[in-house]
Amino acid sequence: MPRSKSNSVSFHEDVTNDTSHLSEMKISDVRRSVEKRTMTLIGKNGCHDSVYINAAKIFQGIRNKKPKDKMLVRYGDDSVSPVLTFKDEYSQRMSYELAFNALKYQELLEEILLDSCVYPCQSIPDELTSLLVVMLYDLQDRKFEAREIFDEEEPVAEVRKIEHFLYSSRIKLAAALARCRIKHDALSIEYILPETIRKHEQRASALPLCVWINTFKTSLQDVIRDLKNKGFTKVESVSDFNRYTYCMDQHCHDVLFFPSSLKEELLNSDLFADCKLLLQDRSRSLAVHSVQALLNTDGDVIVAHVGSHLTVAHMSALRNHSMSRVFVCGVKSSARADELRNLFNHMGCENIQLLYEDFTEIRPTDPRLQNAKVILLIPQCSALGFSNPIDFILSEHGDAGLLRDLLQGSVSKDKLRSLAERQLTELMHAMKFKVQAIVYCTSSVYPEENELVVKKALESGVEGHKLKRFRLIPPVFSTCSNPESCTGFFFRTELSEISSGCFLAVIAREKDSSENVSVQDILARAAAKGLLGSIAEKTKDDENKQWKTTQHGSGVTGSGTEPKRAEFPHRKDISNINAAVSVSKVVTKLRKKNVNQPVSYVQLKKPVSPAAGTGLPRVLKHTAHLPAVGKGHGRQMLARKARAERKKVVLKPVEIVLPPVISPYVRPQPGMPTSSSYFDRTGAKCLSDRALPPPLPKSGHTNRAKESTVAVRVLKLSSRFTEKHQPT
Repeated sequence: MPRSKSNSVSFHEDVTNDTSHLSEMKISDVRRSVEKRTMTLIGKNGCHDSVYINAAKIFQGIRNKKPKDKMLVRYGDDSVSPVLTFKDEYSQRMSYELAFNALKYQELLEEILLDSCVYPCQSIPDELTSLLVVMLYDLQDRKFEAREIFDEEEPVAEVRKIEHFLYSSRIKLAAALARCRIKHDALSIEYILPETIRKHEQRASALPLCVWINTFKTSLQDVIRDLKNKGFTKVESVSDFNRYTYCMDQHCHDVLFFPSSLKEELLNSDLFADCKLLLQDRSRSLAVHSVQALLNTDGDVIVAHVGSHLTVAHMSALRNHSMSRVFVCGVKSSARADELRNLFNHMGCENIQLLYEDFTEIRPTDPRLQNAKVILLIPQCSALGFSNPIDFILSEHGDAGLLRDLLQGSVSKDKLRSLAERQLTELMHAMKFKVQAIVYCTSSVYPEENELVVKKALESGVEGHKLKRFRLIPPVFSTCSNPESCTGFFFRTELSEISSGCFLAVIAREKDSSENVSVQDILARAAAKGLLGSIAEKTKDDENKQWKTTQHGSGVTGSGTEPKRAEFPHRKDISNINAAVSVSKVVTKLRKKNVNQPVSYVQLKKPVSPAAGTGLPRVLKHTAHLPAVGKGHGRQMLARKARAERKKVVLKPVEIVLPPVISPYVRPQPGMPTSSSYFDRTGAKCLSDRALPPPLPKSGHTNRAKESTVAVRVLKLSSRFTEKHQPT
């Protein structure tokens, strides 16, 4: 009977929770399991009873289910969630590997049971069918030889019962297996698997070993010296591997690669026993190095999920020579926290702070995290980019359903939607923290979990209150010998013979606009605030001396100093605002008299710098008020002044808009512009009411005549000024 969705979810949660028991073993158990690994993997003498029991429980939850009308081999009820208990890492790994192998060959194993007439059997209840299938795979893998019984292990009655039943029928079972191989024309059962599965296993077995150097225990130079003493040779890349060789990673300066054939030898070396070298997938090293490149000397890091304790330890090692702390969320229990502390202490980590709350339960204003600068978010994902699913489940406490998804080659739509929604929620929550950047990393091959999650989060606009918005930036690594691989807004590696699949994205807050201001602008602002002190005074004195030499009697104050407008040119924005307000008032009054006629424009290419407190540029102002006798001399003085100011200040073009004027007494001359003057903010610094005629009366022919006369006078002055200052 198919399981309900709630039961399925409950099973996966129990499997995930029970895999965390691995961290509850003592450090001595870790060393002992590493020492036993070589002997156990070479000889196929069977497993402990507890391994068979746990493997059967895992297989029961991930097996392929068929409709009732096509179900020839019946399994027990799935409503009861299994409880998994592992003694150490070795037994846990063996349990998952045995369950995964039974899943891969489920069709074949069921066919062997039916073809040999061993199944169905009245003495074997449906609740033990999963155990029957798991132990059948192990029996044929041992070439139907008897299992070696260990004296120290505690016997399990169900295991001994199924073992006796299968061994007594071993001849029938071997004959049925031979017929199946002939039927499928397969030299071994491996050739019965689909081509995609066989290629995936070949890639996983040939994948180079990726290790990172624990700088709490040693250094890169010491490791290289030790490897040289052991007979290892450094090569340029994995393509140059030849037995005892290694190479450096192009993105991470503390990551090394070794040939996969040296796995057992390396795991039993003193470098691994002393935690100087630690084996972990490269994708996690890329994530922590991307965080490292974004941090300064004292910024803290938030690791949103415990995940693998190796990821946390690597992040801690990279921050070894700083005052930073690494906050780890989601520890949940004090027992889990104690075991993590033991593991971290054994690796030498000292700057790690454990938080019991889940990441989404922590408030962005939590006082413990106020110095955090970067968040590392590695959410739960479909993980189909991982080469070895067993390694992922063990290291990341992943979902055992990954084994089934890997065989099917895809993830169900419901599961993918649920994962993407959870990832988006966590990323949006991370954006509420007052941090500088967020590093988002998955091992998924689906855009729904990668690019689309990041884009949706950026479009949501959930940034913290009064904080700069986040934007996507290319990931940066401290070491990158191949710059081409570091370009683009997303970093990804495809699943191949040399690497697992990985997706990496970095979002950072937009920089303050002040960071884009030129050096001159920063110095000017500092001088305006009196922050430069004697430096500013010395610069001002030098400018005043030069101004006195070239500008005798032309717009310099009585004390011989330059006006403050010239000292701090950044005040032009305020003057421009005042100018715009003054002009708008005058033009509004004049336009009340307008009739719908075309408006002409006069553009001044190189206007002179305006004088402070005037409504028009200084030349226009003084020209309008020159006496008749002194016009010639005044014009010469103004011309010299204009040339000097043109050298001193970079001028911008100004546009004059002249509104039309109609009068029965004054008729515009042909070719003469029929509009009054208007300056936009790119022209005059500030304007004054003295530059334009006073408000005109609104009634009577006399008033209209005066208004026209004044308008024509302004037009003549504007035209004369334009002709005089046209660029040569």
